[in-house]
Amino acid sequence: MLGAEALSSLMHAPAEAFDLTARYVRICGAGSAFIIAYNVLGGVFRGMGNSKVPMYTAAVACAFNVVGDFVFVAWLHMGVTGVALATVLAQVFSVVLSWFFIRSAGVSFELRRSYICFNFRMIKEIILVGAPVALQDLLVSISFLVVLAIVNGMGVIASAGVGVAEKLCGFIMLVPSAYMQYMAVFTAQNMGARKPQRARRALKYCMWSSLAVGIPMGAICFFYGYIPAGWFAADAAVVDAAAQYLRAYALDCVIVSFLFCFIGYFNGREKTAFVLFQGLAGAFLVRIPVSYVMSITPGATLFDIGLASPCATVVQLVLCVLFLARLRKRRKAGLELATAS
Repeated sequence: MLGAEALSSLMHAPAEAFDLTARYVRICGAGSAFIIAYNVLGGVFRGMGNSKVPMYTAAVACAFNVVGDFVFVAWLHMGVTGVALATVLAQVFSVVLSWFFIRSAGVSFELRRSYICFNFRMIKEIILVGAPVALQDLLVSISFLVVLAIVNGMGVIASAGVGVAEKLCGFIMLVPSAYMQYMAVFTAQNMGARKPQRARRALKYCMWSSLAVGIPMGAICFFYGYIPAGWFAADAAVVDAAAQYLRAYALDCVIVSFLFCFIGYFNGREKTAFVLFQGLAGAFLVRIPVSYVMSITPGATLFDIGLASPCATVVQLVLCVLFLARLRKRRKAGLELATAS
């Protein structure tokens, strides 16, 4: 909230939209606590094997967000302020709804006020496993912001086009992201139950079923990206810019069907240090450099810059395959040693 102007400047927000960008960042920053609360409550349900409640709360919150956009923007004409308020209020509503489910449906463990305390051993374990994941998410998000800053330097049309495309990409990536969360929970449960073979089978099934969604979504983005882009922008130039960027993202729709399942699997096996490594490699060794090189190439389009994302995903996927092969080799060596003894 305090650094909204500095962050907007750091991202090279166009002068025409600088004040609006800072206002949006400030309002959404005020709602970040509710994002944390929602993810914690959703994690509790997923950890118990109940993925329906987070889905219900997310669906209702999305509907609330859409209605809020109509009320604040279309009816009250609040512009960017209305969009930001609708987003934050939807997050608040999702937290309230999640807490209602906990109070009404209950959870499978006893919860008392005295249990809320500092257990330093458990805190240490959580940090060791969770910190690499959190750091990876943070730094990868920063890499996308750097790419957006590069695009912002190309003018308002390019900036608006990528903004529209990123909105759509966020929606498209919901499916592989859901598979990633599912794989992390399912793998952790089965590793704890001493059934690693079930986790490995689930990895294969999740990849193919995620791919079944990724291929048609990628085809829509590649051939008909201008249609969904037209839902968010009326200016023909902005729609065309968004469609260019979506064509590059179409390739990512297919590749992440494999990558996100790998990440969830490794997170569930507590191999979070590797997850951090592969994320940083893709973000800072591929995505940012490729975006920058493309942006300074004469005649470069948003499609060229957008190719940085699938290029990074390919590198990450190769690293994941190599790491999985290493784990299998170590597992076989351990089995052979146990048999010999």
